Amino acid sequence: MTRRTRLLCASVAVLVVVAAVPTFVVDGILNGPPVMNGSARGTALVMVALALPVLVLGMVTSARGTPLGAAALLGALAYLTYNATLLVYATPFNELFLVYVALLGLSFWALVSALLDPRLPLLADGLPARGIAAFILVVVGLNALAWLRLVVPDLGEDPPGFLAGTGLTTNPIHVQDLAFWLPAMAIVAVLLWQRRPSGVFLAGPGLVFWVIESVGVAVDQWFGHRADPGSDVATTAGVVLFVVLAAATAVPLALWLRTVAGRTRHPGGPPARPAARTPQGSDRP
Repeated sequence: MTRRTRLLCASVAVLVVVAAVPTFVVDGILNGPPVMNGSARGTALVMVALALPVLVLGMVTSARGTPLGAAALLGALAYLTYNATLLVYATPFNELFLVYVALLGLSFWALVSALLDPRLPLLADGLPARGIAAFILVVVGLNALAWLRLVVPDLGEDPPGFLAGTGLTTNPIHVQDLAFWLPAMAIVAVLLWQRRPSGVFLAGPGLVFWVIESVGVAVDQWFGHRADPGSDVATTAGVVLFVVLAAATAVPLALWLRTVAGRTRHPGGPPARPAARTPQGSDRP
């Protein structure tokens, strides 16, 4: 890990505490509908209790060139970027607004810096690449269809029905997923299907991101439902769905970790086994 990335990640870790702890524990910070306040509190809890430890683990271990360290670091930063965006755009303006903005900016640039880190590992072959790629593509497709099924019927409606009870004028989850995160994961899956080293590497962080996010959604659904049991925005069915999705995503992540463990190198280290080459050639993450 470069010094630049290390400093950015350390700043992100501090801001997670400064942003998430008051959001979770201080009454009066959140001033939206009860169900959305509950969901935001659940997100804040997962930021501190899960994403922050994974980020710290990644900071400690990625310097050794391990797949676990790099995947933990990038996956946690992706999760924090995603959910800091929700704190900025889905939480009514409050005393922590500038802290939320700082967390969003630093998480994003730390993610960019980590992706540009020259010490990212070059992984060997042996991964069940097409099986994991197929899993990612199925999740991407189902997620996109779920959002389009909500959005398309209400195009032209003011306000659209899917925003009822949220207090939002548009849903930043739909924007992020459809514009950025789902296409990004689809590209990773295609590269993985082709067994390109960049796809083999980025599949790990992507799956870490999805596991943390699935746990996070399950928790925020639980807190939101507790805050307003009559709301359709957060339900017990949503809790169950995302617990199942987290468990399902943990399977390909475990396969990735088992396959690539011990097959990395970084500058100055011992050589790794050559990565698989395809007719399309190979590249580096």
